[in-house]
Amino acid sequence: MSSSAAAAGAGGLPRSVLVVDDSAFMRRLISQIIEESGGGEFRVAGTARNGIDALHKVHALEPDIVTMDVDMPELDGLQALGYIMSESPRPVVMLSAATTRSGHDVTLRALELGAVDFVRKPSGAISLDLARIADRLLGALRAAAQANVRSVRMLAVPRLPERGTPARPVAAVQTVRAEPVAAIVPRSLPSGIPATRIVAIASSTGGPRALAEVIPGLPRGLGAAVLIVQHMPAGFTKSLAQRLHAMSRLAVAEAEDGEPVLTDRVYLAPGGLHMTVMGRSGAASIALDQSPPVWGVRPSADPLFRSVAGGFGASAVAVVLTGMGRDGAEGSRAIRQAGGRAVLQDRATSTIFGMPNAAFQLAGADCVAPLADIGGAIVEMIRGMPVGS
Repeated sequence: MSSSAAAAGAGGLPRSVLVVDDSAFMRRLISQIIEESGGGEFRVAGTARNGIDALHKVHALEPDIVTMDVDMPELDGLQALGYIMSESPRPVVMLSAATTRSGHDVTLRALELGAVDFVRKPSGAISLDLARIADRLLGALRAAAQANVRSVRMLAVPRLPERGTPARPVAAVQTVRAEPVAAIVPRSLPSGIPATRIVAIASSTGGPRALAEVIPGLPRGLGAAVLIVQHMPAGFTKSLAQRLHAMSRLAVAEAEDGEPVLTDRVYLAPGGLHMTVMGRSGAASIALDQSPPVWGVRPSADPLFRSVAGGFGASAVAVVLTGMGRDGAEGSRAIRQAGGRAVLQDRATSTIFGMPNAAFQLAGADCVAPLADIGGAIVEMIRGMPVGS
């Protein structure tokens, strides 16, 4: 099925979109991009000037999709998103002018609360050049049109814990503002134990929400290194690593070229760079490069998974979480063919089942599980596998 066909609603009718932005100019520009998309994929159901107006329009117009500005007066985009996802769930695409770490944190919190995707305004809150990323906006809307949001529960806001202690969730609707992670000091890397077992994770659309449940659920003493590819621009991956680090028992950081792959460490591929492992079990290091995108993305999971299959063999676990496309499918097959295992997120809890489904069709799986059980499946597989390939 083409992306245009998938985006169309029941009976081939265009999907209705509510455009929310406090700038009248931006509302007009976004509406124009949507209406001129071609192919009859989308139509603008209406516009709203702030979060309060958006909540009224959501109930009155019942749009299929909402585009939501982050920074607005009266009720901002993050607060409005929290209400929408708890009262009347539907796909939401955030439009963010984020250029600072705190701005990145707010955008990531929106993804944890259930936003399907985000689009970065290229030149700030009033982006006169927004039209140049029209394809990116339409791509996010196509992803939203395929998203499963009604059965994917909203993630409770975690209080940021002391390092090494588990996160304590609190009521999501009561505190929908992002926690201040900008002051968190990135972890240093003291000497550790070289990894002889490895977990390679792929995620895309809906991934930050999924990772914020899986990674904090992994225990101290996991006995493996964890390497993550999340399709996300540079800057945002650093903030994502810091958020996961603050929530988790394991140390999490954006990966650095040449650093050793150590047990009980979590490495996140930086946006814009492929990440692979060089060397073999017990003597591996991280390699980052700017080789061409794979499946249209960089970082891509397939190069990582193939390198893990070659270096760790039967001592590797492939994990494919929610996302559009097929990244991770060929890599999962390589890991399973090398004697490793594969864990896939199930359809019911995936925001978009594309990547797990592609991996299952090509590579099969040792376990297909709901998101809440993925961490436990990883632990069980790691503890049951040999040390070294």
